[in-house]
Amino acid sequence: MVTRNERLDAVVEKISDYREGEIAPMNAAHVDRWVQQFPEGVQEPLLAELAHVFDKTYFTRKKVNQFLSAVAVNERLTAGNPAEFWKKTTVLDIQTSGNSQHEMLATFDTVLQKACGISLSECGQAGGSSYVYIDDVLFSGGRIKNDIVRWIKDAAPQNAKLVIITIAYHRLGQWRTENDILEAAKAAGKKIELSWPHVFKVEDRKKYIDNSDVLRPTAIPADRATAEYVAGLTMDPVFRTPGQLGDLGFFSTEAGRSLLEQQFLVSGVQVRGLCRHLNTYMRPLGNSMMGTTGFGSMIATYRNCPNNAPLVLWAGDPWYPLFPRKTN
Repeated sequence: MVTRNERLDAVVEKISDYREGEIAPMNAAHVDRWVQQFPEGVQEPLLAELAHVFDKTYFTRKKVNQFLSAVAVNERLTAGNPAEFWKKTTVLDIQTSGNSQHEMLATFDTVLQKACGISLSECGQAGGSSYVYIDDVLFSGGRIKNDIVRWIKDAAPQNAKLVIITIAYHRLGQWRTENDILEAAKAAGKKIELSWPHVFKVEDRKKYIDNSDVLRPTAIPADRATAEYVAGLTMDPVFRTPGQLGDLGFFSTEAGRSLLEQQFLVSGVQVRGLCRHLNTYMRPLGNSMMGTTGFGSMIATYRNCPNNAPLVLWAGDPWYPLFPRKTN
């Protein structure tokens, strides 16, 4: 029989380096204080499912560094000659909202020097028409789109190969972002050849809801406040058919997945009532411009928790967050 303390420790183990050095260390007392905000009967099952989910969706500093190390010498990307490739490729540092790219590039600089003997400042110095944009995760894609569209208008050459590298991307956001980038290139009279290397892609499109990798409830929970919130949305709810867990295996079982979806939706509605600073788009299951219950991503990194994740994970004052979030 697994004890409550063991379940708390299992969650802490997965997220132990969250904002390390910036906030108080993750520990069992912190996780316990957070989970006690849910009904007593679901607290331990929630902890059990989150330990499984975060093992796959939480990116530690070590995982991110391993990803960047793999990018530096990737055979397919560099055609077997990493040093030559990076000398001829400009690495874009153009993010204006947030710090994820700046911090990743600082690490990538160290990785490049170790793997290829060149620094980030030397990238692109040998000429060439290839450009690389690196970030951790694409959610809705708005930030990457804005950065790239501005670059196309202001600085991109007439012809360029642009490689957008992320650990993961959400498929709807990637599709929209690619279309917007190509439209911007067309409007600017420029030819941009686009590619998207990634470790995995997260299914979040409505057409494939039954095989989604994000939180998509199967029904409206039996809770009056939640029912009233859903009734007030601008889009009719679309429900997932129970039974599939998504290709990425983020969830352990249908029961575990449904527990997160139902509890995070009900408590997310409560959080909206408690935290008056949240705007309309801060939906129970995560920030979304669409009139739904929310974005539903369970991905977070050691740097920060995205606002596209469920409110119960990061919203604060007076709700107690699992992942205290730093805003851009």
